Amino acid sequence: MDSDISDEKRVQDLFDYALDREDIKWLLNSMPQTAGVDSNTVEYELQLLKIVSVGWAVSYYLAGENTKNNILEPYWQMVREFSQNLSHATNLLIGREVDYFQTLRSRLELYVQAMTRLQTGAEPVQAIGPEFAQCCGDGKNPFAVLAGSKMFASCLVNVRMYLHEREELHCGQEPLDGEA
Repeated sequence: MDSDISDEKRVQDLFDYALDREDIKWLLNSMPQTAGVDSNTVEYELQLLKIVSVGWAVSYYLAGENTKNNILEPYWQMVREFSQNLSHATNLLIGREVDYFQTLRSRLELYVQAMTRLQTGAEPVQAIGPEFAQCCGDGKNPFAVLAGSKMFASCLVNVRMYLHEREELHCGQEPLDGEA
């Protein structure tokens, strides 16, 4: 294990990745203007999906590992603090209560429920894409389905690579079929 990197640094790296917007911008720019969904909604939902996907991926790939709670709990605490700050700023700006962390929790719940409805052997991205599109206002919009699927798959691959690179991932979960 790379002992030069603390758990705090790992958590910060994962949190920074979850908030990084470059892949969100890329996905938005790759959608045609005639996609049929509001680009502001897609952007907002992509950020929510990315944050919950990083947390879900850490939980999935570190299942059974001793380091799981050392990374996962502080990650969600950082997300909670970020959410509180964002909610406070939004409340001041628009003059009404917004609970960003509760929104993240409800999205995580929504996506986990969608994955539990999958048939055995189906890949999680098959559930995430349509559920994401539904959050964007049109569950059958192919561009929104694809954007959500790409974001989720990208997060899984990047978190797995990061954990593997840091040797956090010893004998934990194997990659999902769509990742290899």
